[in-house]
Amino acid sequence: MTDYGEEQRNELEALESIYADSFTVFSTSPASFSITVTSEAGDDEEIVEVTLKFTYAKSYPDEAPRYEIVSQGNLEDGDASDILTLLKQQAEENLGMVMIFTLVSAVQEKLNEIIDQVKTRRDEEKVKEEKEAEEAEKVLFHGTPVTIESFLSWKAQFDAELAEMRRKRQKEEEQSGKDKLTGKQLFETDHNLDTSDIQFLEEAGNSVEVDESLFQDMDDLELDDDDPDYNPVGLESD
Repeated sequence: MTDYGEEQRNELEALESIYADSFTVFSTSPASFSITVTSEAGDDEEIVEVTLKFTYAKSYPDEAPRYEIVSQGNLEDGDASDILTLLKQQAEENLGMVMIFTLVSAVQEKLNEIIDQVKTRRDEEKVKEEKEAEEAEKVLFHGTPVTIESFLSWKAQFDAELAEMRRKRQKEEEQSGKDKLTGKQLFETDHNLDTSDIQFLEEAGNSVEVDESLFQDMDDLELDDDDPDYNPVGLESD
């Protein structure tokens, strides 16, 4: 007959020795304890860890222990769910043998895989972001490729806008022609136009300045009345 209590006590002693820094006992009857499992450090020294709680069943190891995750740290929910699935699978495969060390070792391998996957995910995300940035830059500098459909759509809009501009311009020119007065209409509108030139000449005549210095030496001129060229009044002789 199997002495389950003895087997459980022996395993507890071994586990406490192996996982001294991460092993915590909650009770001895039934035996309940936790082990914190940590991955190896990744390339950027990042780690993931999970704390597992085990409780022995009365007939353990012929019966699987109860297990749960009491702390998952920076572990994602999907990865935590995968770990619980792994524990179930390992427990079923190891019935009849003390198995906690085997279960913990399987979880640690899983955590190492996860830390590698974290790096892969980040690398893929970085590549994705760089590709999206490159595509955005192409659109910015090269614009949208022109297709027959897009060109015809643009052409129709352009022609419509051009026709509207021409219509407005024609309307403005027609309105401008209607508002322009003829010469007769201008005289009929402003009666001062027929005398405006005369007034301008009169004003200009009144403002003519004469330089008197030009005539200061007139008395010094000797004019001979007998001079055949002398013509005081500027009249032509017959």
